[in-house]
Amino acid sequence: MNPLRIGNFSGFYGDRFDALREMLTGGELDVLTGDYLAELTMLILARDRLKDPGAGYARTFLRQLEDCLGLVREHGVRIVTNAGGLNPAGLASKVGELSDRLGIPLRVAHVEGDDLTAAHPGTLAAHAYLGGFGIAECLRAGADIVVTGRVTDAALVTGPAAARFGWGPGDFDQLAGAVVAGHVLECGTQATGGNYAFFRDGDVRRPGFPLAEIHADGSSVVTKHPGTGGFVDIGTVTAQLLYETGGARYAGPDVTARLDSVRLSQDGPDRVRIEGVRGEAPPPTLKLGLNRLGGFRNEVVFVLTGLDIEAKADLVKDQLAQQLATSPPADVRWELVRTDRPDAGTEETASALLRLVVRDPDQQVVGRALSGAAIELALASYPGFHVLAPPGKGDPYGIFEDAYVPQEGVAHTAVLPEGRPVRVPPPPGTRPLEEAPPADLPAPLPPGATRRAPLGLVAGARSGDKGGNANVGVWARTDEAWPWLAHELTTDRFRELLPECRDLPVTRHLLPGLRALNFVVTGILGAGVASRHRFDPQAKALGEWLRSRHLDIPEALL
Repeated sequence: MNPLRIGNFSGFYGDRFDALREMLTGGELDVLTGDYLAELTMLILARDRLKDPGAGYARTFLRQLEDCLGLVREHGVRIVTNAGGLNPAGLASKVGELSDRLGIPLRVAHVEGDDLTAAHPGTLAAHAYLGGFGIAECLRAGADIVVTGRVTDAALVTGPAAARFGWGPGDFDQLAGAVVAGHVLECGTQATGGNYAFFRDGDVRRPGFPLAEIHADGSSVVTKHPGTGGFVDIGTVTAQLLYETGGARYAGPDVTARLDSVRLSQDGPDRVRIEGVRGEAPPPTLKLGLNRLGGFRNEVVFVLTGLDIEAKADLVKDQLAQQLATSPPADVRWELVRTDRPDAGTEETASALLRLVVRDPDQQVVGRALSGAAIELALASYPGFHVLAPPGKGDPYGIFEDAYVPQEGVAHTAVLPEGRPVRVPPPPGTRPLEEAPPADLPAPLPPGATRRAPLGLVAGARSGDKGGNANVGVWARTDEAWPWLAHELTTDRFRELLPECRDLPVTRHLLPGLRALNFVVTGILGAGVASRHRFDPQAKALGEWLRSRHLDIPEALL
């Protein structure tokens, strides 16, 4: 049987608009997937729905589709997208109206049942992460376009693969292989050189979007259309495999994929083969994402220039202390960022930034009163006083939490093109999730001369967010560097190199088949990205900070 060619045209809400056209016209495809949802996106869509009950989906997708609907029909490519967000039925209806208006007949189906907001009072959105069998049901019924709400990102790939190859709930190895391929595709150009540690290995000015050739046994080849930018190699695929994951067991609604079984090999230019993936029964529960209003947030950034930076910062703190004590916000954070240089050649490089962030359930506490107090210092504070932007009245921020619900407690439903709902049963067998047995460490390198140098000379990294936690995946570029990395980068050394993690729980997972370590830092992002807890609220650059830190590295590796 020919492989199933599945491409991606969106990795987030706001991705490159013309990617759908680019993928439809760039080469052969069977299915195109669009991933629009992230934890923050669900909150954004929930706020849209508050203003308009008929909203709650990614409007961008409709505009993209209007531009390309004729091409979808002409090329016979089926579209599967989670752009339905909080309102998949509403978006499916809009797609049907678009098809009728343009006179391009296409069959539209959708998947629902993930919305559990009514059962969780006080949340703006509460959605279970569904698997791929609802999508498969829609495709088997002849749908040309399938719209979903909150499914796992990989379900956009496992659903079409299950429909093509006839996989059932017990085909764990095949499903796990498709999950791994889906995880590589889900973030679009991150698989083709985007956001890649070694971006200078190729031309990544406009990376093409990835596709996977998936085979009936679950193995796949990740590649891209000929002539598109970027590149696909073992490193770009490894980086994406480590993104937003934890240990060796990668759990989903349909299957738990064993990341410690993944084997990668270069299969030619811009082609990486993924094989050997083993799967296990999924856990008995589904992840549930809860988004709620956390309160209000305000921020002032004071610019401190020239001499006496720390004394100037202390003066501002002292001057605002009275206002903060009169009506104290629930959370007050000061951070002095020393971007200044001595004897600087420009005013900007002579300046440091003092950042004040306040949060409180009451908008008045963080609003105009605090803003006024900060601005009233304009002629009465440190020399050279100015701020990056005037503070505002205080903006609402969200909080993300995850919970778990029994698989059988969620009404996973495929609504077929003719409008008939079909319940998708929970998996017949499950297995409680537990940590995989720890992998064996490789034999250490023999002693030798070392040189103080950045970790990034011998290792790549990619980091990301999961609620209030962050993960940092680190992989060795060569077989020779792997033993050194595995022994050198312990959790204690990780905390030493990244002092922000010093007092937080850090868990290290070994993935020898990928020459990789995966660190999970619990709590570093507070209440999640929407709360904007830290300078880098999604931990996107945590891995690059780690790569910039210096260690004693064996001369033989440099």
